[in-house]
Amino acid sequence: MAGKSIEMGKVMPLEGIKVASLAWIGVGPMGIRYLAHWGATVVRMESHRRIDTMRQSRPFDKNIPQINRSPWFAQANGPVRSVSVDLKRPSGLDIAWRLIKWADVLAESFTPGTMAKLGLDYENVSKVKPDIVYLSTCQMGQTGPLAKFGGFGFHASAMAGITHLTGWPDREPTPHAVAFVDALASRYVGVGILSALEYRRRTGRGQHLDVSQCECGIQNIAPVIMDYITNGHSAIRSGNSYPYAAPHSVYPCKGDDRWCAITVFDDIQWEAFCNVIDQEWTGDPKFASLLSRKQNEVELDVHVSEWAMGYTAEEVEANLQAVGVPCHVVATVKDVYNDPQMRHRGFLRELKHSVMDEHTYYTHGFKMSKVEGDWRTGPLLGEHNEYVFKEILGMTDDEIAEALINGGITTDADLAVSMRES
Repeated sequence: MAGKSIEMGKVMPLEGIKVASLAWIGVGPMGIRYLAHWGATVVRMESHRRIDTMRQSRPFDKNIPQINRSPWFAQANGPVRSVSVDLKRPSGLDIAWRLIKWADVLAESFTPGTMAKLGLDYENVSKVKPDIVYLSTCQMGQTGPLAKFGGFGFHASAMAGITHLTGWPDREPTPHAVAFVDALASRYVGVGILSALEYRRRTGRGQHLDVSQCECGIQNIAPVIMDYITNGHSAIRSGNSYPYAAPHSVYPCKGDDRWCAITVFDDIQWEAFCNVIDQEWTGDPKFASLLSRKQNEVELDVHVSEWAMGYTAEEVEANLQAVGVPCHVVATVKDVYNDPQMRHRGFLRELKHSVMDEHTYYTHGFKMSKVEGDWRTGPLLGEHNEYVFKEILGMTDDEIAEALINGGITTDADLAVSMRES
């Protein structure tokens, strides 16, 4: 997978890997961007006649709702190249086949059966390109009675059992404010493709990767699944409580909607906690051990809350961390944006977009000591048509013109028509 040297004599780990992507919305593109950030050439096929939902999703730059002004899309797609083709037109389908023959990886995230209708399913593609690494990702996987169930990360969280565990035991489940399973599944997409590429390197054979986003979500609640399998115990919402710690919750602090998360696991931490807060009630025998603190946890949380409200969240964090008690401010989005640790590590970066100009974007949760990633933003729709068609596919001007005339290559004019029809 290694390739040629880049700036400062460093080597991008995935330089030379070629990806043709039909993946859209969240999981597929977010997984594919890992490859692009680390050197792979990724060409994404889009269409002005069916706009990616993420291109139409807020927030919009300067609150202008246009398809090239969604920072969310720019974030999720990274340094990929975009071409605008309509697979329902013969010339558009021909371009797709050309890209597939060029690529090492083909990615799609449609409802099962969609690619077969286009003649682009794994069975057909592998006949033409036996070593293709073919990724399919959807809500429930390619097979089974619920294979064609459509949905987003919110639905996958519910179906994976995650939503049932979120909230308070005496209230209804509390869904996440973000599509949590999308973020999880995209990691499996990236790792799965890398594994298949390594298998191909060793054997010369490609294969079909079938990623069920729901199953990716279930992986992340393994302990409660195993508790049911082993003990027959079905977990339920427990609020902020944890079986092996007390106090263990988020507590209100001085200021408007400011909170701090505090955890005390053992008697050593409890003693340190008591020394910091210096409250008479900590000497009560009902709080002397973890078992007794768990038995009186409701009262304990009231006491801790009353103490914490006398200080800022930052003061609570600093004082408790100083004596080894796990504690941290419950960060708002503003806190994360201004976090000096995130800035120091380059996790948050100022990147320039060709329409939205400069915005702050996040990178990945890991760094490589020998190479810097390719940190660019997502493309405009069809931004790389000329480069891809001519430089990668070797199409002539006449071929491109013919595809434009018969609609295989879409343009902004098609966007205007599709908007009127919708």
